[in-house]
Amino acid sequence: MAVEIGLGLQSDKPAGAYARLARAAESYGFDVLTVFGDLMYQPPIFPLLEMAQVTTRVRLGAACLNPYSLAPYEIAGQVAALDLASQGRAYLGLARGTWLGAVGLAQPKPLTAIEEAAAVVYRLLSADRAGYAGRVFSLAPGTALRYPVQRPDPPLLVGAWGPQGAALAGRIADEIKVGGSANPDMVPVIRDRVRAGAVKAGRNVEDIGIVLGAVTVVDDDGEAARAKARTEVAMYLAVVAELDPTVVLPRDLVEQVGKLVDAGDHEAAGQLIPDEVLDRFAFSGTPAQVAAQAQALIDAGVRRVEFGTPHGLTDEHGVELLGSAVLPLLRR
Repeated sequence: MAVEIGLGLQSDKPAGAYARLARAAESYGFDVLTVFGDLMYQPPIFPLLEMAQVTTRVRLGAACLNPYSLAPYEIAGQVAALDLASQGRAYLGLARGTWLGAVGLAQPKPLTAIEEAAAVVYRLLSADRAGYAGRVFSLAPGTALRYPVQRPDPPLLVGAWGPQGAALAGRIADEIKVGGSANPDMVPVIRDRVRAGAVKAGRNVEDIGIVLGAVTVVDDDGEAARAKARTEVAMYLAVVAELDPTVVLPRDLVEQVGKLVDAGDHEAAGQLIPDEVLDRFAFSGTPAQVAAQAQALIDAGVRRVEFGTPHGLTDEHGVELLGSAVLPLLRR
């Protein structure tokens, strides 16, 4: 199966901006457009529907929705709306979610919640009226959507790093996304973790695509790009750095970065991040540097590379450079 190259967008832009970026991305030849579902940003369905209206080929989806802040029947409705608007180009992304404690949401039984949310969503999309009785979610017999859907089975992506989440993806998902990583050494780790679930479900591990995506900043001024990437990646480092068993971090780095981020000084936090750590958790530098990082992931066996926001020193120029200077290097 061909490797896909995608863009990941934050949902912080005004109406119209997503349409411009989506048109440009499709014209350059990107395969997938993802919108993040991060806490306190706009719901991803808004930019996704805008992008669906101006594209004809790219796949579209949120990475990821979570079953704690959005009920499974609402998730079903959103993916159904996107699939209808895009004429069958939607995918469904599910994950446990991050930072939900800030809005008072606990996350009990996260793997069960994700698995059962997926079960409810696909029962609703397929018009299965038999009902569902889970430990977290349920459907009464006869419960059904009251509107038509484009497809009963848009592809499922599960966002996960850990062994249990990856095994769940191996059992039920089409793709697993390791968000916040540009590290090729994680690819065989994730494949082994996915394999554990795939074998139990009688699936071929090669049928589950591995997606790695991270903060991306590309510019002809490579040093300026890397400086901005450090600032951007600082807020994610505390969440993902210790999930990567292949990286040896400097002593107390995560704690120091976290304290500065909590104090609102992201630039100072980013300045603490060494080059070798930055390259594990972000794509950054000149087009040639970013392409080399992405090629290392492709060589390691990913199914999709996702270049995440902010893309460049500005969104538009970053997407332009990724499309005109990075993509050609990956498709020679």
